[in-house]
Amino acid sequence: AERMSESLRVSAQLTTVQQVDVTRIAALRAKAKAEFERREGVKLTFLPFFAKAAIEALKAFPQVNASINEETKEVTYHDSVHLAIAVDTPRGLIVPVIHDADRKTLTEVAAEAHDLAARARSGRLTLDELAGGTFTLSNLGPYGIDHFTAVINPPQAAILSVGAAKPQPVVKDGEVRPGVTMALTLSIDHRVLDGATGAAFLADLRSLLEQPLRIVV
Repeated sequence: AERMSESLRVSAQLTTVQQVDVTRIAALRAKAKAEFERREGVKLTFLPFFAKAAIEALKAFPQVNASINEETKEVTYHDSVHLAIAVDTPRGLIVPVIHDADRKTLTEVAAEAHDLAARARSGRLTLDELAGGTFTLSNLGPYGIDHFTAVINPPQAAILSVGAAKPQPVVKDGEVRPGVTMALTLSIDHRVLDGATGAAFLADLRSLLEQPLRIVV
């Protein structure tokens, strides 16, 4: 409670929203789901695709993968992506971290995210698994939420909110076709990076999600 209140009190929070066509990801997930679950033993959700795309976009925009020291006001740009993922548990919100996520495949991210979430809900995480995050992803899509504004997790400079993927008409090559869309909401600390940088990050993230072969190979 103190961290969230402090975040809103001291950060200059700016939020931008980007609508994304995830029709190809939905098709790719449907095609790979059964084999993935048989091989890995975990369900293939949309989350690993969002996470992997965010990781790749952070590599291109290190300004977003940053943190600020409230005492010195010094900004640190991190060489590695330590992806924190918000998990709802019986004891409240817990945010475990996939360390060095930029060195892992989509399959590895999916397996680790599933394992961390399961152990978060059962209270079996270590302190190391809760520390060191450089960027946070919060997903309320499974609850049917269209879009929302998450509070930045200090000392991080940004947080990505993921809404529900829903069937929607999509205009493609001048034609209206059935598709699947979702909203991504990026909240940034304007003290650390500009809105234009955040918008460019979201645009790159959208491109990665709309061309999923860029994140699965």
